[in-house]
Amino acid sequence: MKASITSILLATLASSAIAQNQKIDTSKYDEGYLRAASAPNAVGMKELRQRKMALRESEEAAGVFDKDRYKKVSSATSCTNGKAGGYSCNNVDLLGFLRHQDMGSRTREGNDIWGWTHASSGREFALQGQTDGTAFVEVHPDGSLTYVGRLPTQTVASSWRDIKVIGNYAYIGAEAAGHGLQIFDLTKLLNTDVKNPPTFSIRSDLAAHFSAFGNSHNLVANEETALIAAVGTAYNLKCRAGLWMIDVSNPKRPQDAGCVASDGYVHDAQCVIYRGPQKAFQGREICFNYNEDALTIVDISRRTMPRQLSRTTYNGATYTHQGWVTEDHKYLLLDDELDEQEKTGPAADQHTTTYIVDIQDLEYPVFRGVYKSPVRSIDHNQYIIGGVSYQANYGSGLRMVNVTSLAQDDTGAQMKEIGFFDVHPEDDEVGGEAEFYGAWSVYPYFQSGNIVVSSIERGIFSLRYTG
Repeated sequence: MKASITSILLATLASSAIAQNQKIDTSKYDEGYLRAASAPNAVGMKELRQRKMALRESEEAAGVFDKDRYKKVSSATSCTNGKAGGYSCNNVDLLGFLRHQDMGSRTREGNDIWGWTHASSGREFALQGQTDGTAFVEVHPDGSLTYVGRLPTQTVASSWRDIKVIGNYAYIGAEAAGHGLQIFDLTKLLNTDVKNPPTFSIRSDLAAHFSAFGNSHNLVANEETALIAAVGTAYNLKCRAGLWMIDVSNPKRPQDAGCVASDGYVHDAQCVIYRGPQKAFQGREICFNYNEDALTIVDISRRTMPRQLSRTTYNGATYTHQGWVTEDHKYLLLDDELDEQEKTGPAADQHTTTYIVDIQDLEYPVFRGVYKSPVRSIDHNQYIIGGVSYQANYGSGLRMVNVTSLAQDDTGAQMKEIGFFDVHPEDDEVGGEAEFYGAWSVYPYFQSGNIVVSSIERGIFSLRYTG
């Protein structure tokens, strides 16, 4: 007997609900399991780039980036019965949305996102990376969005663009030949004509342009020390794809501040003034580098003489991508971009896997356990604030995970998802897929509580947690 359409739909919804609420036993992925001396499954950026570009080409051929492919959102939509405006959700409302075409992009393909708050007025702006430039969007207190202008790419289009902010200046790099570092004064956004948003000039509207390198993969910012570090620059340049440090204490005159070139390619990093429990390093500038096959910790307090403190890999290392330290500087949450796709280590079931690293001894960090998402997806970028990890996990979108339990249990067993908003509904019926589409990144630092998420295919989402 053939099942009715209604019964099939009900079964699909029921299985989806079960998947969203299931708790995966991670007890076997303990310190002993995760300990490793090498990373035999790790691949390099060349292979990762090829995979992503192949997917983008297939998406483009399928019309994924076509004009008017996606509908506009005219008003805020509450998350009700697990849906908001056609998107799966839990405890997260949809406040606003702009398509890439609504933000002046001709390629209609996005990447990174960051944010800026004008200190004296409190106005909040999102900086949305796109293959052909950077779009600037005001995020109003109610979460609605207004496109206010854009800065084109410095040279050619690139699927990788990264943006960071220190003070009133945006720093923009890209995997585009000859691009260098764009430095843009964000106060230019305060009085633009929103009925006719300007396209700023890459010559006359830049505060400065740092051209010692061409392409870069990511940018790292330490506001406390006025440091911008470009990572993933060309191997044949002096920093050998490691940290290329730039002093931006005077944004209009950026100064080369040296390299961390001892451990090869750095994909991403976080640099902080260390305030953790290890007294020997308190007050020093420490960088946590994600180097494709390992986590490398470096003291850069003396820029001309950086000191590598440790290099640690783990069982399952396939492409060590990004991570973030907890606010007490005792733990670090690490995401690997290829373990789900390659089904390695704890990610063999393709459920998004977050590695928990004890960094209370910077010279001997220890992988303690993992947290596994209830759905299948690749993790991409995460940021921790207020005891919550805001994760942009490609096809499963924004995932908010409470990490306050780490102080009592660093195995990850007590970490819990408290909310989500899935920006890529196309794979929902199968419980998610380990592919490079959907959410690229998230910016959760606005005082208003508004959260902005970048979708590669669609555009920018403005969201708010309601739990």
